[in-house]
Amino acid sequence: MAAAAVGVVVVVVVVVFLAAAVDGVAAKDCTNGFPGLTASHTERAAAAELRPDGEVEAARVVDLLLPHGHGHDHDGDRHLTPTDESTWMSLMPRRLLASPAASPRRDAFDWLMLYRNLRGSAAASGGAAAGSFLTEASLHDVRLQPGTVYWQAQQTNLEYLLLLDVDRLVWSFRTQAGLPASGTPYGGWEGPGVELRGHFVGHYLSATAKMWASTHNDTLQAKMSSVVDALHDCQKKMGSGYLSAFPSEFFDRVETIKAVWAPYYTIHKIMQGLLDQYTVAGNSKALDMVVGMANYFSDRVKIVIQKYSIERHWASLNEESGGMNDVLYQLYTITNDQKHLTLAHLFDKPCFLGLLAVQADSISGFHSNTHIPVVIGAQMRYEVTGDLLYKQIATFFMDTINSSHSYATGGTSAGEFWTNPKRLADTLSTENEESCTTYNMLKVSRNLFRWTKELAYADYYERALINGVLSIQRGTDPGVMIYMLPQAPGRSKAVSYHGWGTKYDSFWCCYGTGIESFSKLGDSIYFEEKGDTPVLNIIQYIPSTFNWKAAGLTVSQQLKPLSSSDVYLQVSLSTSTKTNGQSATLNVRIPSWTSAYGAKATLNDNDLGLMSPGSFLSISKQWNSDDHLSLQFPITLRTEAIKDDRPEYASLQAILFGPFVLAGLSTGDWNAEAGNTSAISDWISPVPSSYNSQLVTFTQESSGKTFVLSSANGSLAMQERPTVDGTDTAIHATFRVHPQDSAGQLDTQGATLKGTSLQIEPFDLPGTVITNNLTQSAQKSSDSLFNIVPGLDGNPNSVSLELGTKPGCFLVTGVDYSVGTKIQVSCKSYLPSINGIFEQAACFVQAAPLRQYHPISFIAKGVKRNFLLEPLYSLRDEFYTVYFNLGA
Repeated sequence: MAAAAVGVVVVVVVVVFLAAAVDGVAAKDCTNGFPGLTASHTERAAAAELRPDGEVEAARVVDLLLPHGHGHDHDGDRHLTPTDESTWMSLMPRRLLASPAASPRRDAFDWLMLYRNLRGSAAASGGAAAGSFLTEASLHDVRLQPGTVYWQAQQTNLEYLLLLDVDRLVWSFRTQAGLPASGTPYGGWEGPGVELRGHFVGHYLSATAKMWASTHNDTLQAKMSSVVDALHDCQKKMGSGYLSAFPSEFFDRVETIKAVWAPYYTIHKIMQGLLDQYTVAGNSKALDMVVGMANYFSDRVKIVIQKYSIERHWASLNEESGGMNDVLYQLYTITNDQKHLTLAHLFDKPCFLGLLAVQADSISGFHSNTHIPVVIGAQMRYEVTGDLLYKQIATFFMDTINSSHSYATGGTSAGEFWTNPKRLADTLSTENEESCTTYNMLKVSRNLFRWTKELAYADYYERALINGVLSIQRGTDPGVMIYMLPQAPGRSKAVSYHGWGTKYDSFWCCYGTGIESFSKLGDSIYFEEKGDTPVLNIIQYIPSTFNWKAAGLTVSQQLKPLSSSDVYLQVSLSTSTKTNGQSATLNVRIPSWTSAYGAKATLNDNDLGLMSPGSFLSISKQWNSDDHLSLQFPITLRTEAIKDDRPEYASLQAILFGPFVLAGLSTGDWNAEAGNTSAISDWISPVPSSYNSQLVTFTQESSGKTFVLSSANGSLAMQERPTVDGTDTAIHATFRVHPQDSAGQLDTQGATLKGTSLQIEPFDLPGTVITNNLTQSAQKSSDSLFNIVPGLDGNPNSVSLELGTKPGCFLVTGVDYSVGTKIQVSCKSYLPSINGIFEQAACFVQAAPLRQYHPISFIAKGVKRNFLLEPLYSLRDEFYTVYFNLGA
């Protein structure tokens, strides 16, 4: 971009902010929402629940004609093609188009003059697409490998999409259109009294289009087509092009700056969903519907500008509008309709993009997920118009988030907002990393990678996908996801403001982005590059196959299952073709988290030489069906400081294994004992895979219920057996039974573990053992030994736990006890058996362990206790800490 053009932009933005300050209006007034209405979705939903009718109470009318003139729209609308003038003139207030005798406002004329001046500058030659970018592989051509973590996450999401009922999804749309609505509506944020209703349906259209492309599931195709047909009937009935689950009166409120919950946000979701149904699933009816919606809202915006001013429209963008600019730019690339391009410009939020244009990290206080989609729209503006300013905006934004506002997971936001830069230690809580923000930041990083091929963006994508996306799904439970990803010590995904959602009564914003994320897990593995010779960039290591049509090849990617004892991540790439001799280039990402020492690549067993982390390994050749590329990446543990530049917080560190963030099982303790050593292996060690064979859960029947022996809060008690996996109860009811040394004996051959001189170690407290005094201790002595002997009741499947220091004394419960009954010690010689009561109380059934070690598990030394480390994405209801205090 010419320096003069950049200078004009800077001047415009600075003038705007100075004028605002003179009038006593903070620049952040152009930020998150209308007066009297919070920008937080969480708080709005809570407020709606307090109203009998479900509607959020409207605030007073604020007639916001900005007193500082039209500075904002200078920046927001200066990059139109020279042929746009007639379109823009039609949007000018009517009084400016009246007779020369009229007295138009000076600021409006200033805006028009500035627009005309800027459009003739070097920066205003927009209208030509930015050029050739990498193209992400079509989901139709990518298939995830069955049985892998990614495939399982995809299948869990597919199951949920198939569970949802068409009539219930479109109930509010049909009711709004005056059509018969069968069944009952869904609840949560899709409830008929919630102003945001309909947003999830838009996400559903996007998710099903991408899931169908990823699986070609016929049942899903029929279901998503039925939703499109139902919405088409609604739009046709209303007749104006308008389509929503709520009345158009919501936009009357937007246009008069009255409180309402983000109607344009929901419209964006519906338009994007329909557009995805067209571009991804090939439903032409959906395109006509999007065009009808765009034309309807183009007319509405035009009337606002004509009736009030351009500032009124800018003021309305203070209410969250999603990615309206983004979807309209996408639509313009299909329709080439100048009206759609102009409307897209009108939804760029100049006051926010202006801050980024002058490269100011002033995003604290902004609602994160309101503004990330605006940046994505700015990225699309660059792609459509070629205006380098918007590339620079996106680049600066991504750098700002990465350097000052992101957690080790790659996620951002605290309580839905950005806070002060490099002050994240203050933000750790249950309400970190809104899932929607991760979904959208992945879009930002993917676009930047497509433009630049800079692998830092691919590294970020990997980190955020593994730790931020895979973490939000509750295992294989369909339709159970989280809103926030807690980062504070001793927190659980299940225990936050929202906790885990439900299948049919949540439908939060993060449910919408969640079902999309798990529908497109294959969209950023492979990127094609145009040229005389086909080029494929492989940037994510996700087991999959890609039908590379441009080269006539099928590329298959496999990973050796990774465990904590592995020193390499091993990837295998192979090609197959129907005709030999296909000339093409493969560019394979070498992750920045690996090291050159020990890294190795072989093609058909021939060494390819040294590799440099953070770069591509490029191979050009004629590929045949027997070609095989093997990659070996050293993978190690490392710590990473929280983004906080205050010295007192330098000791707060996350622990990573390659790209995996490791969380320590903990209810609050985060003091690790790293010591003064520089070798992380001195205080963190892998959990041997053999340990899984030493795990056991002890159960008893009482009062018709199954109870488990549990170790929690320093004591032993009986708790009711959990009915679902992944709970803290399962953690506390799992023990590792092992000999203290070679003198101990453990028999693992039978149906039960038996032996003498054994130690019983709580699963989440490695190195801590149960003592004969029923306490927990890290000091291992004879007082911590038990004999696991055949059950005193004579049942072949039962065992009794005898104290090593007191033969004949056993751990006992009671008879017909309840939850929380404490374990006691009783001795057979002192307590005569009456009707076998003692024997019954002293016998346990050894059940399969309720928990096992994850293949990627480590033990970290702590000041008071050791920590079991596991990948954050694998945890469900367990309590954990992401950051550790290494300076304790």
